Amino acid sequence: MERAQERALTGGEATAALELLVHGVGGATPEKMLNDPRTVRITGDDTAAVFRRAADVDADHRGGQGAVSATGGPRDRPVPEAYVWCNLTSGNGTRALWLLLLPFMVVNLAHWMRPAAPARTRTVRCYGLLVRLAGLSLTVLLVAAACEVALDLTAWQCAGTAACAERHTWLGFLSPSVRDGGWWTLPGRRLALAALVPAALTGLLWYLSHRTWRAYESQEPLNARPEPEDALGHTALGRPGFWYGRRLVARLRAAHTAAGLLTVAAAVGAAAARHDARPGGPALLDILGRLLETALATGALATVWVVCRRGRSEHRLDRRLDAHLVRRLPLAALTLLVLTLVYAGWERPGWTSSGRLPGDLTFGGIALAQGVLVISLAVVAAALHRGSTGDPGGRTALRGLGGPAVATLACALGGVMSGGVSQRVSDWLDGTGASLAGPPVLLTWQASVIPALLLVQLALGALLGRRVWLLTRAEQAAVAREYDTGPGDPARTRRIARARAMATLTDQGPLLVAVTAATTLLLGAGALVGAFSTGTTPQRAAVSAHPLVRGAAETGQALGSWLIGLGFLLFVTWGRRAYKDASARRTIGILWDVGTFWPRAAHPFAPPCYAERAVPDLTWRMATWTRATGGRLVISGHSQGSVLAAAAAWQLQPADRRRVALLTYGSPIERLYGRWFPAHFGPAALTALHEEIACWRNLHRLTDPIGGPVRLSGDDCGPQVDHPPLADPLAYGRTARHPLPAPVLGHSDYQADPAFAQERERLLGRLRPEMPPQRPRPEEPQAPAAAEA
Repeated sequence: MERAQERALTGGEATAALELLVHGVGGATPEKMLNDPRTVRITGDDTAAVFRRAADVDADHRGGQGAVSATGGPRDRPVPEAYVWCNLTSGNGTRALWLLLLPFMVVNLAHWMRPAAPARTRTVRCYGLLVRLAGLSLTVLLVAAACEVALDLTAWQCAGTAACAERHTWLGFLSPSVRDGGWWTLPGRRLALAALVPAALTGLLWYLSHRTWRAYESQEPLNARPEPEDALGHTALGRPGFWYGRRLVARLRAAHTAAGLLTVAAAVGAAAARHDARPGGPALLDILGRLLETALATGALATVWVVCRRGRSEHRLDRRLDAHLVRRLPLAALTLLVLTLVYAGWERPGWTSSGRLPGDLTFGGIALAQGVLVISLAVVAAALHRGSTGDPGGRTALRGLGGPAVATLACALGGVMSGGVSQRVSDWLDGTGASLAGPPVLLTWQASVIPALLLVQLALGALLGRRVWLLTRAEQAAVAREYDTGPGDPARTRRIARARAMATLTDQGPLLVAVTAATTLLLGAGALVGAFSTGTTPQRAAVSAHPLVRGAAETGQALGSWLIGLGFLLFVTWGRRAYKDASARRTIGILWDVGTFWPRAAHPFAPPCYAERAVPDLTWRMATWTRATGGRLVISGHSQGSVLAAAAAWQLQPADRRRVALLTYGSPIERLYGRWFPAHFGPAALTALHEEIACWRNLHRLTDPIGGPVRLSGDDCGPQVDHPPLADPLAYGRTARHPLPAPVLGHSDYQADPAFAQERERLLGRLRPEMPPQRPRPEEPQAPAAAEA
């Protein structure tokens, strides 16, 4: 069996045809993809692998006239192989916790959404720099929120208040009201102990980033020579180092880890330094506090410099690692944190905790910096879009402002989560509602705007619902006309029309993102102005206002606190369901898989990129098979699998690319990727790919909410790449071929349509004239050296 698998992996002496199947978002088993209960893994591991039917393991060596099918007859179809990659994105329920990293993933998406303007190199670099700085601000915001909960609300306010400490017995040993006191009752020591929580959170993020990179993204792509700068429509997906961001991820991981540790140190040291700087305070501790503040400021500047210094290196396979920087920057930050904890824990007679820690200026500064970054990013994106020539049909989402809008949503998610969690913890600790000062005013305002944002979303949902209702009525006439049913079955017609109308909601994504981003930006600005102008919570700011306004403020603050708690529970619940329930995964999985498809270029703590494993896998398999056999290869991708197939084709050498045909179905490659990521999947890039590969055919349905047309014209494959929309359902009523009612398939089971087999045969027919003669097997390309840890 091992020898048979070796021959199947490298090919045989006779030319053969291979169909490499790549599944989509919902995942699939090799048995289902190959329609055979007996399958054999011929290469790969438990995470991602290539499978064949047991009867087809050595089919390459029975090629030509001697080829036989699994049933024993002559083979008239290509040998099917299934690439199964679902374990890269799904698994046990603990992966639902990755949803807590959603702001990091969203800001990483903004990096890849820049408009296509390859001639403006400096502007493109400025765009990437602004997104990286926005990502750094999110890390600081997350750690600052953890410090607010652990240090301010718990150790400083609750443990320092007798009523709150008595209500929560687990804080009793920290309370200064305990009999005879205790070593941990001093405010500085309480803060030093509580600082272990945000420091441990930062260490956990570092560990997860390092571990997931080794598990998912350390696979080196097939060594390829850099192509000319004008090749492939200026897309970066064909560059040798695109799917290997080891150096940048390591630099960003070091910088963000240092930023998190420095944030914890600043939160602890600021309280002690403020006490020491008062008139009559200890001179020696005051000097030490100033020195530590200077060191922390220097560390912060060094961290920002590291983030700004270098972007992605894609033109070559960069195996180098800035070892000294990666090791020393987090170590220096950790050293400063330890020194700060020792400094804060020094005994200071008469120091008591009252009020809240100085967090208002911190959170206000972060919100202001994020607003400036987002606005600057919008200016840069608009300039890039004006200089772009790759959007003739105006298909780019939000006229090139998709990246800034998504970055706004990332910052809003971070702010709402921080404000909501802080307010919810404060309400839980302060049972009476009067013993604690509560979180910083800005966080309370941010939690209070959640109901207003939900009202806007409900209004937009009602508008889209009305649009679907009107479109359903319009589509009923189209359904009756296409199926020539006459009056037909009104319920059946309405069901088909509703499926078509619901599928169009995907195209309303830019409207949804634009309205949400604009609303959050305005509400965030209002919260910032309200917090700094009044200096009080929304409730207290409305004390002298009309009772209706005061009631709205109180309701907004209470609802915002509870909604964030409910949202957190729903978040984790939906995440677990998405990874365990296939139907739920098909519903919401596309958004998650779009987010984790892209490499971590702006934030190292984002969930891992599965494509940095899947794309090299597919590239290696296609390159080795075509070079060894000289046969015909059709890579057949469904849904997200079609995007992986296209990305792998871009990574092939031109000679190998011309031997490959591409069959996509239910593909979001233009509908989602082309509109939101124009620099990489825009019309110019897709047109160049169509010209480089042997042939391309795309299947789609009007009832498919994810897949759509590619919108490319062609020559070799007919007037255009897209097949006319497939009928869905295949038959309106009962027929001799469909004695039972045919279901509305939507995004699934494209192979059930006869057009699928016809288009596959057509692609193989187009490949046949270019099939080279038999030749001795060439040497296989050498595998790259294993990546360092």
